[in-house]
Amino acid sequence: MSHRMSPGEAFPLGASWDGAGTNFCLYSQVAEAVELCLFDDAGAEQRYRLPEVDAYCWHGYLEGVGPGSRYGYRVHGAYRPDDGLRCNPAKLLLDPYAMAVDGEVCWGQPVFPYPLGGDDLSADPTDSAASMPKAIVVDPSFDWGDDRHPRTRWADTVIYETHVKGLTWRHPEVPPELRGTYAGVAHPALVEHFGRLGVTAVELMPVHHFVHDDRLVSLGLRNYWGYNSIAFLAPHSGYASQPGQRVVDELKSMVRGLHAAGIEVILDVVYNHTAEGNHLGPLLSMRGIDNPSYYRLVDGNPRMYHDTTGTGNSLNMRHPHVLQLLMDSLRYWVTEMHVDGFRFDLAATLARQFHEVDRLSAFFDLIQQDPVINRVKLIAEPWDLGDGGYQVGNFPPLWSEWNGKYRDSVRDYWRQAGASIGELAERLTGSSDLYEATGRRPFASINFVTCHDGFTLADLVSYDHKHNLANGEDDRDGTDDNRSWNCGAEGDTDDPGVLALRRRQVRNFLATLLLSQGVPMILGGDELGRTQRGNNNAYCQDSDISWYDWRHADVELLAWTRAVVAIRRAHPVFRRRRFFQGRPLRGTAGRGQLPDIGWFRPDGREMTDTDWRVGYAKSLGVLLNGGAIPDPDEAGQPVVDDSFYLLFNAWDQDLGFTLPGPRWGRAWTTALDTSQAGPPAGPGPRYRARQVVRLRGHHLVVLQRPPEP
Repeated sequence: MSHRMSPGEAFPLGASWDGAGTNFCLYSQVAEAVELCLFDDAGAEQRYRLPEVDAYCWHGYLEGVGPGSRYGYRVHGAYRPDDGLRCNPAKLLLDPYAMAVDGEVCWGQPVFPYPLGGDDLSADPTDSAASMPKAIVVDPSFDWGDDRHPRTRWADTVIYETHVKGLTWRHPEVPPELRGTYAGVAHPALVEHFGRLGVTAVELMPVHHFVHDDRLVSLGLRNYWGYNSIAFLAPHSGYASQPGQRVVDELKSMVRGLHAAGIEVILDVVYNHTAEGNHLGPLLSMRGIDNPSYYRLVDGNPRMYHDTTGTGNSLNMRHPHVLQLLMDSLRYWVTEMHVDGFRFDLAATLARQFHEVDRLSAFFDLIQQDPVINRVKLIAEPWDLGDGGYQVGNFPPLWSEWNGKYRDSVRDYWRQAGASIGELAERLTGSSDLYEATGRRPFASINFVTCHDGFTLADLVSYDHKHNLANGEDDRDGTDDNRSWNCGAEGDTDDPGVLALRRRQVRNFLATLLLSQGVPMILGGDELGRTQRGNNNAYCQDSDISWYDWRHADVELLAWTRAVVAIRRAHPVFRRRRFFQGRPLRGTAGRGQLPDIGWFRPDGREMTDTDWRVGYAKSLGVLLNGGAIPDPDEAGQPVVDDSFYLLFNAWDQDLGFTLPGPRWGRAWTTALDTSQAGPPAGPGPRYRARQVVRLRGHHLVVLQRPPEP
């Protein structure tokens, strides 16, 4: 069936259905002509030349074309790779503004712009349409009901990083047809799990439509993590229980279901590169549409790509249409998909205008002033692989950051290596050394001990070395800087002493994470005792290495984790919105105007400057004064909480801690003890001022006292 083509409009970009037909618009400054290609269910193709171009936006309107229609583009223009130009109309191209995608890349000669297997790099004439996924025209209407953003305050946020498939694939209560899908994430069994665990936000690993790399497919592997995006407005079709337009509705239903339980949805987004790879990569979308606009090319050698991501290319953040694409994508996911925030992968790349990192680049300026995006949660992964790319603490005030220094310090402390007591103290109290000078609060620090990239928590205490042979790279991939400790045996063991120490270390890490100032992020599955069998780079493991083993979950650890999250949520002293000052605060109810925080040696004396400089010290006490919280409650009233005394012993040997004198508190009750396998059944042992508390090696105890008159 042929459709009548009229000029249409140069705005908006992408495919926009109006109820009678669809307007198609594509940006390309290098195109000489653009063909819109429609495909029926049998794959038959109809081509329509877009009749108009305004400000390099090629556009046309097709009557009678509506939701569910599959399409792509062919861009006519110069193919001169040495000049950075790579147009080839034999290759069907995916719309960068596609809102849904059908199909996967079928790897082979058709999707490459040059002949494979030789030195000839001229334009390859093989048609790629049969090997390419197609964009889908989408009906954006959806019944959101009374859905609203939970808008959890940053200080009250607990993030759960997870993966759509890994989370759901082996859950016994999720129906088989919903496993590995968006619908599975919002299944009542998982919503109940999130609620009982106490997390307030689910951070999903990439759900923008992504590509499984040629090399991985040839090895029988998959790009499991999904950091290989090709369409920034389209949900990944592989996570949908139903194809086509319904993938969009299914993701919206997932968001609506999580919101109904008070759980926010944060997306891990990959705006720093695309799946088209380096100069020898395939021609899938932006490369064939306008290569020099979309990608950073090497100055003086535009055949090559400037790569600060380790993936072969970097998006050109200096170009206004690239910035427009990213901003349009972000706004779309907030306004149309109702998500609550974003975690930006390799965000330092987004700050690069030239070779250096500029935290006030155009991208961050645009976000700062945007009335939609600047109201949601924004999290940076503050590093990339380029020169000067490690930028922890250097992002603008609107942003929170994955605090890699927190991860490293806490790991080093509990394995008795590297981190000083002073370094640990900074991390426990929200990293004011990184964030306070720029006007940020403790919640600028996203605290984590483990994340998708690296060991799980169970593996962190079970392996000294990575075990990545399953990835097919002879164990060369993945970092060697794990800062892990196997507690005396590498991997599986039946040694009861080693197993007991590992369990205690896991509880030490979780308690440290959840009782630190800042925003804690739990790696999904750590609360279950999930292992990847020593694989610290499971990016390609769509297998039981990565999937959560719900049937063999560590139920004691799960209950214990729930209890620690509950302590955090019940006590505002652990989630202050302002940094500690180390002195009495005006207008607070601290007994005798005690400082808001106190630091103590094991003998009960307050730490001195000399004590902080003792490099080998691995034990300390931290007293959090619940009567000196500067944050008023929602009614504007002063907040008075219990006070807590945290005792840390990372030594191998048992150690006695003398409690401070009565001015700091006359009576204390044990609230948490990491030597106990299960959650606290009630108030633990009681102690009085100057009494000695015995801690085992590698042991953390939390004491509690209510406000005293």
